[in-house]
Amino acid sequence: MAGVSLDTARQHALSVSLATGAYGLSFGALSVAAGLDVWQTLALSLLVFSGGSQFAFVGVLGAGGGPWAAVATSTFVGIRNGFYGVGLAPVLRPMRGWRRAWAAQVTIDESTAVALAQPHDDLEARRTGFWWTGVGVFLAWNAITVVGALLGSRLGDPADWGLDAAAAAAFLALVWPRLASRRAQAVAGASAVVALALTPVAPAGVPVLAAAAVAIVAGWGHPRPEEVPE
Repeated sequence: MAGVSLDTARQHALSVSLATGAYGLSFGALSVAAGLDVWQTLALSLLVFSGGSQFAFVGVLGAGGGPWAAVATSTFVGIRNGFYGVGLAPVLRPMRGWRRAWAAQVTIDESTAVALAQPHDDLEARRTGFWWTGVGVFLAWNAITVVGALLGSRLGDPADWGLDAAAAAAFLALVWPRLASRRAQAVAGASAVVALALTPVAPAGVPVLAAAAVAIVAGWGHPRPEEVPE
């Protein structure tokens, strides 16, 4: 059974890596359209490596915002990865040196989701899901980002190709499988309403943080499924 669990984790990781990596095409094109060159786009992707934060950064620049506003918004959106680390700590311990630093770099939405989607009593499957997804997305995302950046100047307005909606589509694809319960659907709906209401009046990045706050308040003290007593 252990081998089956590992194979399943690897299959999940591969499919998620390829699907997520494809969105790098959109990011590369949007980054160039926002005023960054190919090398700056690649550096941002390699060092930040958080799709939501990267899209937030180039989104602020593309909307006419200054670099400090772009950095602040990107940082706020990226704070969520620190919370992922808390949930993944029992899965990845013990770990030191370069492995620890590398694990921090690839702690993202997708690696966290695939790791925690594995059976909670199968630590090896969870670790496999995390590493295979994190490294897979890193390689695919950065490689395809370069392609998007190189093509960006030839695509014209990214909105004409629907690439401006890629970030929202990526987040929806990640969240959708977790909306099976009515409670999750209600929280997601409330968060969406708050974000939409604030978008016309709040600075870029604030609606996302407000929506996250709604989810945090709703989930405070609510046990995870595997923590519910039998």
